Amino acid sequence: MTKKAWIEMVEPADATGRLAEMYRVVMTPHGTVDNVMKVHSLRPETMNGHVVLYRSVLHHEDIVLPLWFLECVASYVSMINRCDYSLLHHFTNARRLLGDEPRAAAIRAALEAREPERAFAGKELALLRYAGKLTATPGEMVEADVSAARTAGASDGEILEVNQVCAYFNYSNRLLNGLGVTTLGDTIGYYQSSEGEAGA
Repeated sequence: MTKKAWIEMVEPADATGRLAEMYRVVMTPHGTVDNVMKVHSLRPETMNGHVVLYRSVLHHEDIVLPLWFLECVASYVSMINRCDYSLLHHFTNARRLLGDEPRAAAIRAALEAREPERAFAGKELALLRYAGKLTATPGEMVEADVSAARTAGASDGEILEVNQVCAYFNYSNRLLNGLGVTTLGDTIGYYQSSEGEAGA
């Protein structure tokens, strides 16, 4: 039988004190708590740190890059790290935000092949290449990797946005893969349709 994780997770119905408080904070727009947050339940303050970081890199008013594109960055990082949990959630988000099934299929195929140039160009391609290298070979990053994105039209703020999405998903992928977290019981994706979010 598939388990939710390799370690104990306290269910929201059994939570008290700080954990109960944190579960109210991390509740999804669907009124549920995903396993990516439940896996922190033995140490609620790490859940707090996680949700603050997550919301700052994907759900903050200062973000200027399109959310569908940042979800593609998240998906690409998760593909490279072979994190099925994040990939399922975040490519579902990207697909719903795009609202274009043929394009979504082409993007997924290109990213799975690690050939983003098959579906992207310009600054989007440069930013995906940056995120891919930062994920796969972080010790090989050089200033020219940032310069390439800037030359392709990305602002420094946009480069920072992709850097932070990439860094966050490398953290989250390791949390999930390292503790065997599955999507059992999760509601997949945050978005109702391509029109926008179901909630914050």
